Amino acid sequence: MSETLIPNIVEFMGAVDPFDKLNPKTLRDVAGMITIRYFGKGEVIDLQECDQLYLLRTGAVEQRNLDGTLRAKLAAEDFFGFSRLAQVDTEAASDPYTITVIEDALIYCLPINALLLKLKHQPDALAHFASHAQSRLQSGLNVVWSQHEKGLFFKPIIDVLNPQIVLVESTQTIQSVATAMRVNANSSCAFIMHNNDFIGLITDKDMTKRVVADGIPITEMITSVMTEKPYTVNCDDLVIKAAALMMQHGIKNIPVVDNGVPIGVITPSDLVQNHRIQAIFLIDKINKIERLEQLAAFTIERQAIFEALVEAKVAINVIGQVMAMIMDAYNRRLVVMAKAYLGTVPCDYCWIVAGSHARNEVHMLSDQDHGLILADNATDADKAYFHHLAMYVSKGMALCGYELCSGRFMAVTHKWCQPLAVWQAYYQKWALNPEYDLLLEMSVFLDSRYIAGNPQLANELQACMCQQLVNNARLISALARNALVQKPPLSIFRNWVLVKEGENANTLDIKTAALSIIVNLVRVQYLQLASRLFSRDATVVYKTNTEERLQLLLDHKVINEATFKDLIGAFQFITQIRYSHQLQALQQGKIPNNHINPNAFNSFERTHLRETFKLIASYQEIMKMKYC
Repeated sequence: MSETLIPNIVEFMGAVDPFDKLNPKTLRDVAGMITIRYFGKGEVIDLQECDQLYLLRTGAVEQRNLDGTLRAKLAAEDFFGFSRLAQVDTEAASDPYTITVIEDALIYCLPINALLLKLKHQPDALAHFASHAQSRLQSGLNVVWSQHEKGLFFKPIIDVLNPQIVLVESTQTIQSVATAMRVNANSSCAFIMHNNDFIGLITDKDMTKRVVADGIPITEMITSVMTEKPYTVNCDDLVIKAAALMMQHGIKNIPVVDNGVPIGVITPSDLVQNHRIQAIFLIDKINKIERLEQLAAFTIERQAIFEALVEAKVAINVIGQVMAMIMDAYNRRLVVMAKAYLGTVPCDYCWIVAGSHARNEVHMLSDQDHGLILADNATDADKAYFHHLAMYVSKGMALCGYELCSGRFMAVTHKWCQPLAVWQAYYQKWALNPEYDLLLEMSVFLDSRYIAGNPQLANELQACMCQQLVNNARLISALARNALVQKPPLSIFRNWVLVKEGENANTLDIKTAALSIIVNLVRVQYLQLASRLFSRDATVVYKTNTEERLQLLLDHKVINEATFKDLIGAFQFITQIRYSHQLQALQQGKIPNNHINPNAFNSFERTHLRETFKLIASYQEIMKMKYC
C-alpha cells in the first residue's frame, strides 16, 4: 500500500462503522492492510480467491443465491464477505451465492485473519464483525425472506394480536387500574374507556415514570396520567404496519381496534425479537438520519426491497403498502429535517399526500403528489416559511428517487400550499363546476391522506370533500365521463398499439391502458357510495385504496360477487404485469417505466390481457349507461 494513499483511506474508513470506533493508530494500521481493486460493471467477484472482507468505496454490487433469487444489493460503505468471516469464526460452511458488480466499483479488500488479530484488543469493533458474521445474511440486508417471515409480517394483525387486554373506565383511580392490570390479565397496559369510547392508554412503565417517580397520589383519576389518543392499528391492518409504527415512534404497546373499539394489543416481543424484515430496518434507519445525502443513499436498498417483494410473489396489495410505508417514512423524515433547518413552525399545518401514494399503491415509478394545509390564521410570512419547507421536502424526495410531479401537484406550488379555508373553497368550486381543468385537479386530490402535522386539518378537509359529494349527481356524472375517455387497447394483439410515436413507440402503456381506467371507475362508484354513507354518518372513514374500495362496494351490494372477483382479479393481474416489467428493467440496469413491448408477453399473458381488456371495456359500458 502506497503511503500517499493511506490518509485518504483513513479519512473514508473513519466514518464507517465499526472503524470509527478505532483509535487513530489502529485505524491507520488497518488502512495499511488494504488492497485496492477495481471491478467493472458486469464482473463477477470470486469469493473463493482468498479470505478477504470487502468494503465498497464506490459503486454497487448485488448478491444472488444460486437459484437466481436476490440476496442483497450493496453500495458505498457496505461490507461483504461475511460468510468467509463466519467460517473463520465458527468453522461452519456458508450458503453459496454469487456477487456481480452492477455499477463500476472501487473496493477495499481486507485480509480477514490479519484484521481479526489487529482488532483483538478492540472489543467494540470485533463484536460488530462477530455479530454480523453470524446473522448478517438473515438480517436487514437479506431481502429474500423465508415463508415463515412472509407469513407473519404480511398477515392481518387480528391473526397475531394478544386478546388478553384490560379495559377500565375513565372514572377509575390509578390504584384501581393498577390492580386491574395485575389481577385481570397480568397485563402490561390498560385501555381507558369513556362512554364506550377509547380515549387513552396506560402502561406499567407509565405507572413507574408518571406516578411513582413524580409522587402522584394513587387516588388520582387515571385520566391524569394516561397517554391520550395513542397510536392504534386496525385489526385488518398488516402486521408489518404495527412493526413499523413501533420503530417510527419508539412505542412498545399498540392497541388493536375494530371500529374504534380495542380488541387486543400487539407488542415488540410478539414480532421484532424473533423476526426480521428488510423494510422494517430501512424505515428504522430513515427515521434516524440527520443528513440529506445519507437519506438519498438508501435508494438502492429501497429498490432491493421492491425487487425482493416482486420476486417472492408477495401479494400486490402488500407490495404497494410496503412501498408506501417506505415513501411515508422518507416524506415524514424530510418534514422533520426541514423544520430543524428552518426553525420553529409558525402555525398549525398538515402535510397530505395524493395519487398512488395516498392509495398505498406505490411502485418504483411513483412520483410526488402532495399539498400543505395551513391554519386559517396563517400570515404571508407563515406561507413563505411553508413554501421553503415544501421546497426542502420536494427536492429531498427527488434526491431520494421520487420524481417531481410533472403536473406540479406539489406543496411547493403556491396553489397547493394554502390555508384550510382556501382548500375548502377549492373543493366547493370543483363540485359546482366540474369542467375539464378543474376536474383534473379534483381527481388528484380526491385520493389524499395525512402524513405529518395536525391531522385534524386533513379530517376537516376530507369532511368538506364528502359534503360536496352528497346529492351531487352532476359531479359524479362528470367524474364518470372522465373515466370513460381512455379506452383499453382491445386491438393490441392485431398489430396495433396505444403509443404510436416518440421514444415509447410501438409499446403498451400499462398504466394508461388499464390500471388508471380501473382506478378511476372504481373511484366513481365508491364516491357515490361514500356520499350516501356520509349523509347518514359524518364520521364515516374515507377509503383511498382501490382494493378496499372494491370490498366496500361488494359489502354494500353496489356490485355483485362476480363483478367484484372480475375487477379485483383484473386490477391485481395488471398490477403484477407492471411490477414484473419494472423488476425486469431494474435487473437489466435500465430505468423502469410503464411501457411494455407486446412481443414481450408470453401466451398466458396475452390471453389474460385480452380478457382483462374486454372486461374493462364491458365495465365501462355499464358505467356509461348508469352515469351518463
